[in-house]
Amino acid sequence: MRNISSASFFITGGAGSLGRKMCEVLLQEYSPRKITVFSRDELKHHEMRTDGFDEPCIEYCLGDIRDRDRLEQCMKGTDFVIHAAALKQVASCENNPSEAVRTNIDGAQNVADIASRSGVQCVLSISTDKAVHAGNVYGATKLAAEKIFVQSNNAASTEGTRFSCARYGNFIASRGSVIPLFFKQRETGTITLTDERMTRFWITIEDSVRFALASLSMMFGGEIFVPRSPNMTMGDLADAIAPGCKRRMIGVQPGEKLYETLISDDEVRRTVSTEHGFVIVPENLPLTAYRWPEPNVPVDFRYASHTNDQWLRKEDLADFLKSPEFTDARKAVSVE
Repeated sequence: MRNISSASFFITGGAGSLGRKMCEVLLQEYSPRKITVFSRDELKHHEMRTDGFDEPCIEYCLGDIRDRDRLEQCMKGTDFVIHAAALKQVASCENNPSEAVRTNIDGAQNVADIASRSGVQCVLSISTDKAVHAGNVYGATKLAAEKIFVQSNNAASTEGTRFSCARYGNFIASRGSVIPLFFKQRETGTITLTDERMTRFWITIEDSVRFALASLSMMFGGEIFVPRSPNMTMGDLADAIAPGCKRRMIGVQPGEKLYETLISDDEVRRTVSTEHGFVIVPENLPLTAYRWPEPNVPVDFRYASHTNDQWLRKEDLADFLKSPEFTDARKAVSVE
């Protein structure tokens, strides 16, 4: 296990939902020497400062991952990079594919190149289940980003920068997600639903941060780390958040799928089950692949949101939505 305490961290998209929680956990438990919050949103930087993220070790850097020079200027002296910056809205990416490519693919390549050139120890890129069997622009660009980070290990020496990915389902209460939308809509008495049968994987922002930090401490380079996550239908999600509200069915939107997959059929043969989740080991990086146990999941294993047997009960979600953790998350994304 790699020791990541007392180190310097660089978080792209650091003022977003995951970045804020990452800063909180690092400050509370890892005694970071420095945290660089890198994002292009000056308002979110201001909000973080006024919300208590004003420790001397935090540096706020305005910048865009499309800008290689700015990345290099701000990343100097960094030990670990968490790459969370991306265009994430399915509809926005569908309508603006060239912008999604420039941020999610070109920006990913910039992060990988500058990290390697700056002597960063490890980079962990935050990915999505939509990169599996990609059926929309967002998923396709994140699939390309995964390939960029995995293959960047080929260009590094045995002592060079290592690159891996953490692949998640949906974050509960992240900015722009359906849960904050349902909270806002329920005040009107009517919520919009695409399809009640639609299923998604769910993970809390805190769990995703802890999984990312655990992955960062374990990675050798080239792995894709996947957490064990519960799944839920959109109908049950609506029941938990807005019971009694009318439902206006709007149909599956462009780029959406009825269910998502976290591990593809082709990746199963390279997947190791661990106490932390699953590790998809690289198939053409012999320097790293041999360090993990042999793949140990059944060949017919399927990890999809409609077949996974870890169903999230409406009652459990409703209880979580009343918890202090969710209250804090709602405040962070300005739901209240």
